[in-house]
Amino acid sequence: MNVGTVDGLLTRELRDDRIALVDATGREYDYHWLCTTSWKAGNFLRHAGVRNGVTVGVVGDGPLALLAFFGTTLLEGTTRFDPPTDLTDEDDFRTLVAPVDRFADYEVPRGAQRVGYGDKPDAPDIHHFDAGLWSENPSFPPLSIDPETVILTDGERPVTHEGLLEAAREVVTETGLEADDRVVVRTPLSDPRTIAAGVIAPLLAKAVLVLPGDETVGEQASYAVSSAAAESVPEPNRIDLDAVALP
Repeated sequence: MNVGTVDGLLTRELRDDRIALVDATGREYDYHWLCTTSWKAGNFLRHAGVRNGVTVGVVGDGPLALLAFFGTTLLEGTTRFDPPTDLTDEDDFRTLVAPVDRFADYEVPRGAQRVGYGDKPDAPDIHHFDAGLWSENPSFPPLSIDPETVILTDGERPVTHEGLLEAAREVVTETGLEADDRVVVRTPLSDPRTIAAGVIAPLLAKAVLVLPGDETVGEQASYAVSSAAAESVPEPNRIDLDAVALP
């Protein structure tokens, strides 16, 4: 797919009933759901101060964590998966998205917003992501994002839209990844190479992103994103994380 920035993978014309995502329980979500709910996530996170030039911390590795990433992307923000627990000195840190029961573990800068998912928050200053997604507008205004906009960081290395897409395209080319192939993510989302190989590459190929759970899910898949140093995986092919090159 020829797109210049990651938001191009979430456009209206790409919505259809093909499976896009399988969660750890085996539940399937189609591309229509992925695009529409990502737009809702962006609209909701806008109220929590997400915009160009700010960093959003995302805790967790399920569908809602991915939606927080896509919503942040649509707002031209930068996502940092599984950030450190002490964020008080991070000047550009604006929002923390996490399971509601995890906020006690984190210290955020003054004025930073907290967005919780899972259980309904008891604290009035925690926005409820789940409720917000279903009440938000299921559309998003047209975008024109600079490819040099930083989309991800691991705290040390900034990754741009252009760089992330370049790495993902190389994965698609090297593996021959095709539509409807299933790719199981077995490395942390906090590593930007995981996002390139396990999230963006499947979307480029119209393939299926699988979050690991029951091993039988993996046995139905074509590829695993895994480290060469890891133990064997049930999938017949491995996308070696160490071979994923980010510019």
